[in-house]
Amino acid sequence: MTSREYFERTATSIAVLGRSELRKRIKNFGGRFKLDFSEDYLDNLGVDRLRHILLAALINAKPSN
Repeated sequence: MTSREYFERTATSIAVLGRSELRKRIKNFGGRFKLDFSEDYLDNLGVDRLRHILLAALINAKPSN
């Protein structure tokens, strides 16, 4: 899969997630690095910002081709 296809597929899958699922995936992120956000911080972010954080993490955690 090319980087563009990975990005499009990942972005589409994240776009349909609700707040609780986004928070759960951020808190349980199992990539090459740890995401360490407090519950209060995540509670105060909008859904679009949560999507942005998760998408950025997934894109950066993907191994290079």
